Amino acid sequence: MLILIILSNFIDMNELSLDKAFKSLADPTRREILKLLSEAPTALSISTIVDHFTGSRQAITKHLNVLNQANLIEFEQRGRERFCSPNYTPLKEVNRWIQSYEQYWSYRIELLDKYTQTSGD
Repeated sequence: MLILIILSNFIDMNELSLDKAFKSLADPTRREILKLLSEAPTALSISTIVDHFTGSRQAITKHLNVLNQANLIEFEQRGRERFCSPNYTPLKEVNRWIQSYEQYWSYRIELLDKYTQTSGD
């Protein structure tokens, strides 16, 4: 029964949003951008973000757009400048998905351990 409950968590999650999050997180520059944003006390301007990297403004902007499409960051327009801040909701979904697998495999390993202990007698 526990296996069915754990597996039902896999079905409930929005696979498209998970795919977008994983694809976004696959790139080290995007992970570094997320780290930078999460360590900042307030939203950062695109110019500030670009200044932290050796890539061109255009390249960093593309990375920001990918993160935004995955809902991992949010843009806010203030005058002529756009500011970015992290959105942790998709990361929580990824974490929940990983924890479901962890629960499933922990349960399966526990069953295997019990089986090996009883079959050895």
